[in-house]
Amino acid sequence: MPGVQGFMYPNEVELQWSILIVLYPFITGLVAGAFILASLERVFNVQAVKPTYRLALLTALSFMLVAPLPLQLHLGHPERSWEMLVTPHTTSAMAMFGFVYLWYLMVVLVVEIWLDYRKDIVLAKRSKTGFVRLVYTVLALGSDNISEEALRIDDKVGRFVTIIGIPSAFLLHGYVGFIFGSIKANPWWSTPMMPIVFLFSAIVSGIAAVMLLYIIMTIWRRKQVDMACVDTVGRYLFYAFLIDFSLEMIDLIHRIYEADESFRSLDFMVHTRLFLSQIVLQIIVGTLVPIAILAVIQVTKFTARIRTALYSVAGVLTLIGIFAMRWNVVIGGQLFSKSFLGYTTYKLEFATREGLLPAILVMLLPFVILAVLIYLLPPWKDEKPAVPKKPLTPAAYQIN
Repeated sequence: MPGVQGFMYPNEVELQWSILIVLYPFITGLVAGAFILASLERVFNVQAVKPTYRLALLTALSFMLVAPLPLQLHLGHPERSWEMLVTPHTTSAMAMFGFVYLWYLMVVLVVEIWLDYRKDIVLAKRSKTGFVRLVYTVLALGSDNISEEALRIDDKVGRFVTIIGIPSAFLLHGYVGFIFGSIKANPWWSTPMMPIVFLFSAIVSGIAAVMLLYIIMTIWRRKQVDMACVDTVGRYLFYAFLIDFSLEMIDLIHRIYEADESFRSLDFMVHTRLFLSQIVLQIIVGTLVPIAILAVIQVTKFTARIRTALYSVAGVLTLIGIFAMRWNVVIGGQLFSKSFLGYTTYKLEFATREGLLPAILVMLLPFVILAVLIYLLPPWKDEKPAVPKKPLTPAAYQIN
């Protein structure tokens, strides 16, 4: 059979998890990382990142709403998936998603966003007409009190929700790594470092995504990019990236030193099947290059335009690297036989239920939701005004 080397059992030749399962930890990682960035301003009082606070919350909500979709498309009967949310099973790590998802979505994200936007929603309800007014009336949930005392209570409650949301964000993505790390039969996944690596890589990807979205949206709206904000976000991205890369290297060194019976097989797979996705995309392009770019920015005084461009490049490469890491975990863990004698390949199809086209549509859907949320709940608050263009003087028209 093409793509198969050595001995493999029949049920190992065809991969059970596809690119949709790769998207699942990637999307949940963006959610957790975006929320952690938002908590810097709300909980740790990092005022420099305030321009990204509301955008980070809306980004987390947009991706959170889509997070279960890859799993549902993978199921043979997706119409049954709602049962996991209402009847979660306490002895199954996968079924615990019902608890984690409902808690994080309904209690943490939705409540915090509503408390933060309540004043804006009430004011919009009073000023709008027609269908838009009806939408804001529904969003207001019968609340109409925007006195200083009421807003002060909103702020205190919102801060408390954010505080409990931080460990909730850790739990959301940490348990995804726990699912892989607890599969003892697969040496590629079975490591106690898996939940920690997944968690810090989630923080890295979420910070990079929000930073990139802020830069793109600010430029698209012809506003001035708050460089103090971007520099601060870039520093936190740099620090988180260093921790994430160090943890991955510790795990790699431990595997090399331990060198159990599976090491030779896994080492061969890295140098053949996963060379492009792991060595080139994940480590070089998606880790070392963005870390180098962020390090150069920290020690070099570039102009604001150059720094913005470098941050954008670093953000894109970071997301590529984190996605490659998810790919290597999910797909790479299925490319070798349990006997460590055979290897197979993953053929990515296009217009199938679990092909490339559904994956692209799933990744585009959060941005559509984010656009709707931004229209209803604009995140632009306390931003710098646009840089006015200087009018041309008569001397500018003179020809030398």
